[in-house]
Amino acid sequence: MSRPFCKRCFFSELDREGIYKEISELIAALPEEKRADDKEYRRRLDICGRCEQLGEGTCGKCGCFVELRAAKKDMHCPSEGHLW
Repeated sequence: MSRPFCKRCFFSELDREGIYKEISELIAALPEEKRADDKEYRRRLDICGRCEQLGEGTCGKCGCFVELRAAKKDMHCPSEGHLW
């Protein structure tokens, strides 16, 4: 059984090695109509990868797991300029 998704957890409380696996499973479980296509997902991650708010896979602006946020079609970058 996996831990519930929570943006207010400490990494010390999480299985760091299992975080990526859990995020991947959450992305895979998204219904196709709610998931950004692969090209858009990669574009979003490229932008996030250059952002100074990115830290250990999380967004410093909102605390989300960046890869999960980028995978959701209806989401956007939380920065003031909405970089994507």
